[in-house]
Amino acid sequence: MAVVASAPGKVLITGGYLILERPNAGLVLSTNARFYAIVKPLHNEIQPDSWAWAWADVRLTSPQLGREGHYKLALKNLTVQSVSSSSEGGNPFVEYAVQYSVAAAYATLDNNKKEVLHKLLLQGLDITILGCNDFYSYRNEIERRGLPLTPESLASIPPFASITFNTDDGGDCKPEVAKTGLGSSAAMTTAVIGALLHYLGVIKLSSSKDQQDRKDYTDIDLLHKIAQTAHCIAQGKVGSGFDVSSAVYGSQRYVRFSPEVISSVQVAAQVLPVPEVISDILNGNWDHERTEFSLPPLMTLLLGEPGTGGSSTPSMVGAVKKWQKSDPQKSLDTWRRLSEANSQLEIQLNFLSKLAKEQWDAYKSVIDSCSKLRSEKWIEQASEPNKEAVIKALLGAKEAMLGIRYHMRLMGEAAGVPIEPESQTKLLDATLNLEGVLLAGVPGAGGFDAVFAVTLGDSSSNVSKTWSSLNVLALLVKEDPCGVSLESADPRTNEITSAVSSIHIE
Repeated sequence: MAVVASAPGKVLITGGYLILERPNAGLVLSTNARFYAIVKPLHNEIQPDSWAWAWADVRLTSPQLGREGHYKLALKNLTVQSVSSSSEGGNPFVEYAVQYSVAAAYATLDNNKKEVLHKLLLQGLDITILGCNDFYSYRNEIERRGLPLTPESLASIPPFASITFNTDDGGDCKPEVAKTGLGSSAAMTTAVIGALLHYLGVIKLSSSKDQQDRKDYTDIDLLHKIAQTAHCIAQGKVGSGFDVSSAVYGSQRYVRFSPEVISSVQVAAQVLPVPEVISDILNGNWDHERTEFSLPPLMTLLLGEPGTGGSSTPSMVGAVKKWQKSDPQKSLDTWRRLSEANSQLEIQLNFLSKLAKEQWDAYKSVIDSCSKLRSEKWIEQASEPNKEAVIKALLGAKEAMLGIRYHMRLMGEAAGVPIEPESQTKLLDATLNLEGVLLAGVPGAGGFDAVFAVTLGDSSSNVSKTWSSLNVLALLVKEDPCGVSLESADPRTNEITSAVSSIHIE
């Protein structure tokens, strides 16, 4: 009876800040770091007293945080009430995910299926959430073990390892874990809603290998609407939604929806019962734009954790908005130039994908040779027109990225926030000077959280080594363009199976 769904984390490589306003686009890559949700019945049979009371028991388990929450879900008005004895607060992202998924089931299923749905709910919902290690910082753990700051050290930490809380000098735990900025709340919310909607018979999720053949997006579009709304309401604000969109659909070029789609629901949710709110969500004018996009072939996304402390995205966004109001003329000009540089990078990357399709031999040959050279030597490889086209597009992409970084730095200086702090500038410049590095930048809103690089061919291991010498930990994250997926088993049993089979092989 168990349903397991997963959704990916993200890296926003262009569109930081601009993506908050339509019609600006951003390029967002989904990753192989995934959040998993396992949904199964809590009780083997329907509880005899629950028919009378018409409520469902919900248990939420997060093994990595060592937490378990218990809730009652009233089936008449779909309110969720925590009955945990634990002093820790609940998880609003999962609470809204449960509420809105069940409401969507009642709103969309026909009467014949509602009887089955009701019985399913009366058996209770047992939800387990698990996040790949890549969502969290294990840098302190690696240093505590006396290991070098390398991807190999990171890989030695067991999958789904428990997450230790940051402690202050007094030894008190704070309810914040160090994260790597991959969008854990969006991936978690999407995975939980995907698993619930599939479990309750509202949609049929497909596995990752079946996604390439998908023609009909009706089910996934419904999931997207519920996930965006639950995530925004749990956060208490309407964000751009690119993190949820990539968790649902995978890598893409994204233009946000009009905020009114959800802000009107936020107001309605204060006064109307959930079943009425859900119909507004499902019938709303969702005007976001999504175009397929992923890195060209033979390119690798690399993420590095500098260990200089995190940045608060909301406060940085607030500072940029304040600057926009105080200096509308200059801010408009900066945004226009930044938007042009973003578009230029997108054009060059799309052109490289096209060249890979049409001129594979020339494309592969150029990538192989350029992966061993610094960028100023690339043009020397242009021995024929087909190769020259590839090299010019590579250099065009690199130039566009430098433009993006320049205007992001200008914006940060004007707004008084460290979008590309000096320490990151030095690191990114050093990275761009390495053989085979095409792009380097700060993802999303920037700050101290992470840096990214896009490398050619096999040059990523060289970048990881250099980063390690500069006290930067290269994460195990790679691009995986696949969105929300149905999994065949609990990922922890998969890990055990693969570990056992590797032992037999050796």
